[in-house]
Amino acid sequence: AFRVDAVPNAGDQYFAYIAYDIDLFEEGSIANLTASIIGNVFGFKAVKALRLEDMRLPVAYLKTFQGPATGVICERERMNNFGRPLLGATVKPKLGLSGRNYGRVVYEGLKGGLDFLKDDENINSQPFMRWRERYLFCMEGVNRASASTGEVKGHYLNVTAGTMEDMYERAQFGKEVGSIIIMIDLVIGYTAIQSMA
Repeated sequence: AFRVDAVPNAGDQYFAYIAYDIDLFEEGSIANLTASIIGNVFGFKAVKALRLEDMRLPVAYLKTFQGPATGVICERERMNNFGRPLLGATVKPKLGLSGRNYGRVVYEGLKGGLDFLKDDENINSQPFMRWRERYLFCMEGVNRASASTGEVKGHYLNVTAGTMEDMYERAQFGKEVGSIIIMIDLVIGYTAIQSMA
């Protein structure tokens, strides 16, 4: 530990300040950073309980991360929407709709004033609605709503899948059918998220 301070009025509790040399971390790897912090620090057997209060990363290390390929500014540009908040929602009910009915919900939500809708994280490619069918009906709803409102609309198509190859295929198909935005679920892991970016 770099420094240990007693927590005021807390008996056997302490603040431990831990410092690592920057060369111990792989540049641009969230996986390596979290493995080092979570795996090493939280793996101390001598500690009964531990809570991470703060983490400060050197600017030189932060600069090794490229960041997302897009962000809210890019979304505003793609949707031609500036000067007001973007208004979005998640399709509900999230499970059980056919692709056609799901696309109908997308259309109604966008026509009703939403800028975008998104798939719920649970929506992937289930027997009641396969991903290609969902993408096609969602984009039909997006295009119809855009035409009727005169505004650019969008739907976050969930490309989360069991393999990276499947996610790449879904993202490519989403692009081919005209989607300007997609989503992936955090549960795929940091490295997969960085790969998809």
